[in-house]
Amino acid sequence: MAKDNDGVESAAEEQVAKPQQQMVQVQVKDEDALALYANFCRVTGSPEELIVDFGLNPQPVGIPRDPIVVKQRIIMNFYTAKRLLAALQMSVQRHEAVFGVLETDINKRLRVQQS
Repeated sequence: MAKDNDGVESAAEEQVAKPQQQMVQVQVKDEDALALYANFCRVTGSPEELIVDFGLNPQPVGIPRDPIVVKQRIIMNFYTAKRLLAALQMSVQRHEAVFGVLETDINKRLRVQQS
């Protein structure tokens, strides 16, 4: 922070020295977007691009007997992938703050049925 003649820091002067960050709203047109459900995700890539495949696994416990059909594929550069990672991380943290920690190990989530 900047200091005045008495050596006291001045917040107003400091704010003038730093450029203000402005929130920019991007317009999005999503009327034609296709919404599909996926419970399977595979990430592959090359040095330039990241490839994310989404599909439906009809047998989510154990090893699937049949091949998982990939229905959606998103190809993006690593800059976009990093922004997506940050957005997903923030969204999951907010969800967990409200609803509790998400357990990703399905074996720990399964309830053993007693007879």
